[in-house]
Amino acid sequence: MSMKMILLLCAVLAVAATAAYAAPAESDLPTVAHVDLQRYLGRWYEIARYPNRFEKQCDRDVTATYSLRPDGRINVLNACVKADGTPNQATGWAKVADTATNAKLRVTFFWPFFGNYWILELGQNYDYVVIGEPSRGYLWILSRTPQMSPEQYASITSRLAAKGYDAGKLIRVKQTAR
Repeated sequence: MSMKMILLLCAVLAVAATAAYAAPAESDLPTVAHVDLQRYLGRWYEIARYPNRFEKQCDRDVTATYSLRPDGRINVLNACVKADGTPNQATGWAKVADTATNAKLRVTFFWPFFGNYWILELGQNYDYVVIGEPSRGYLWILSRTPQMSPEQYASITSRLAAKGYDAGKLIRVKQTAR
């Protein structure tokens, strides 16, 4: 193993250890009681998100599409349109981390690195979902339709502070489909 690779590995481990130490306890971020994965699969439209480096290039029409793989894992296809009008896609996969609830998943777009994907809220009819993770550094509000009523959005965002999130940091996503 080269010296550069060893230094890179040490840096990654140091960052991960620091983040794990600084992150709030997992028990401080409750998830939904149960997720029916068959109902959860399909296309979701991104309504709002916390700013993040991997969606910087996304200007509008952000979607996430989930499908079941033969091995029980979940295919993830994230898509958006850049400011210049070109489409952008990222493919990955997820595995259920908490089989008792199916509300905690681990997602990867660059194996072997995984991120937490926790379902914090889920509409009774699976019409919206709030996704977060224990450090509170990432947050998404997704909907089955490209548009969400202002009342529903306000209702969802009014509950975020109790979960340790700042609704003021959310970026509203432009969806051109009606």
